[in-house]
Amino acid sequence: MEYLDLVTLQNAIKEGLNDLFPESVWVMAEIAAVQTRMNGHCYLDLVQSENGRQLAKVKAVIWKSMYPMLRGFFKTATGKELEVGQQILVKAEINYSELYGLSLIIEDINPEFTVGDAELKKQQTIKQLQEEGMMDRQQELELATIPYRLAVISAPDAAGFGDFKRHLTENQYGFYFEVDLFPATMQGESAPESIADALGQVEAAGGYDALLILRGGGSNLDLACFDDYGLALAIAQCGIPVFTAIGHDKDYHVADMVAYRFVKTPTALADEFIQMYMAEDERISSLGARLGRAFAAKIQQRLSALDELDRRIKAADPRAVLKRGYTLAVDSNGRVIKTVKTIKTGDKITIMLSDGTIKTKVELIEKT
Repeated sequence: MEYLDLVTLQNAIKEGLNDLFPESVWVMAEIAAVQTRMNGHCYLDLVQSENGRQLAKVKAVIWKSMYPMLRGFFKTATGKELEVGQQILVKAEINYSELYGLSLIIEDINPEFTVGDAELKKQQTIKQLQEEGMMDRQQELELATIPYRLAVISAPDAAGFGDFKRHLTENQYGFYFEVDLFPATMQGESAPESIADALGQVEAAGGYDALLILRGGGSNLDLACFDDYGLALAIAQCGIPVFTAIGHDKDYHVADMVAYRFVKTPTALADEFIQMYMAEDERISSLGARLGRAFAAKIQQRLSALDELDRRIKAADPRAVLKRGYTLAVDSNGRVIKTVKTIKTGDKITIMLSDGTIKTKVELIEKT
């Protein structure tokens, strides 16, 4: 019976691989693990998956002689370190060791591929949320007229949060806001879950008028967590109006799309809330002015009516009539004589003039 010893078998595999791949090749894979050792080498586990199931896995290494250069090149282009979950395209030498098996020695990396893969995942997330009817769900919520109790999700030491709180609380109008921070990781693979957990904490606490997600900007890949499906779904399903301000000038992330409203920067968001207060303040001031004018007009109307009544009373005063040359006759009982039928010859009457009275006796009555 013919057989091969293990070394011979391993050597044959090695020679076969060398013949099949005499030069380095470009390989596409996902980073499953990455670690930089004390010796300066960077070790990676690369995988290919489908529907959550791993189809292939291989060890890879970037020697310390190449790692600083490739790391800097990748970070400059993407704004991010090599991280778990990234799809990468690397140029690698196929290496086979009789003791350690197959591995890849990475010589070069294409950062544009990683950025492009992130955009593809973003579009897939948008499509899924649209199919589930989640893209406009936040728009069904009603924002308080004066949203003063605000829950903020951010990193405690983030410059964006500091800028927001300072700009909001030091506003020149003296408007008061209550701001509570719910800390979360704002970048990296753990960020989506951390932010989603904070969303749940805010809802559980209750009583907030608005929920704000703040970050002070970053590179495209730094902000890639805001394209995560799980985070976007948590925002869409939140029962509180969610505002996003993650500091990007050009890109529009999925978290922004599903939020109640998005603003580019935390400072701009602070201005947004101050403007809400100003609009309500102006509305109340305008209403007060209108009420004042209406009240003044009503008072003037009443005063005019009183003046007219006073004029009519004065005009009806017998003394005013007498001053115009008329006289008033009264009988001995003080009753006004309106007709000659009420008196007879010999009755004593009093004739009232504007400047005195005349006492007289009736001597003759002539009817007209």
